[in-house]
Amino acid sequence: MIERPASADAPASEDFDSLLGIVEELDTPDGYKAELIRGKIVVSPWSKLRFKKPMKLLRQQLGAHAPEGHDADVAPFLFRFADSDRAYGPDLHVADEAAFEADGRHADGGALSLVAELTSVSTKDADWQDKLEVYGRQVPVYLVLDMQSEEITAFWDPSPKGYRSRTTVPFGKPLHVPAPFDFDLDTTEFAPRHAEQSPEA
Repeated sequence: MIERPASADAPASEDFDSLLGIVEELDTPDGYKAELIRGKIVVSPWSKLRFKKPMKLLRQQLGAHAPEGHDADVAPFLFRFADSDRAYGPDLHVADEAAFEADGRHADGGALSLVAELTSVSTKDADWQDKLEVYGRQVPVYLVLDMQSEEITAFWDPSPKGYRSRTTVPFGKPLHVPAPFDFDLDTTEFAPRHAEQSPEA
């Protein structure tokens, strides 16, 4: 199994739309997704099995507080950020449902009200660097669940230079998710089950 994302340099003559078309047509193996990052097509594993519970809990809570007409989902849809020549498939997204009424296989990143990424060894660099930079210019709220450190960080207030505000709490503590959600996220069950077991278990 691939532990780290595999990438391929794009030919210099390829423009963003052409590369996006290639990403959409890739026959990726089951359990993998393709994204367009820094001019490269990157194929990485979909989330680990132990990520399912926090993703489900996150989706349920965000869905209950989503802006009107927006839906929270974990389906691996691709969102394009043409100004940055990027196309990401976030682990979880909250987006305007109208964005999914069009034909095609990717949606405009402008439809997003929130994205969440659950970091693993293979995705941590992209989640904390490339995606943070791009989301920080457009997406109202970005949540990073660091599954290794067992912390969750909220970024908000996007600007041309990136997010202006952030806060981090350990799993188990409530995290305030800013507008347009404006509620306290319960993270008590985000930690993997093994963390709750005694050393003898």
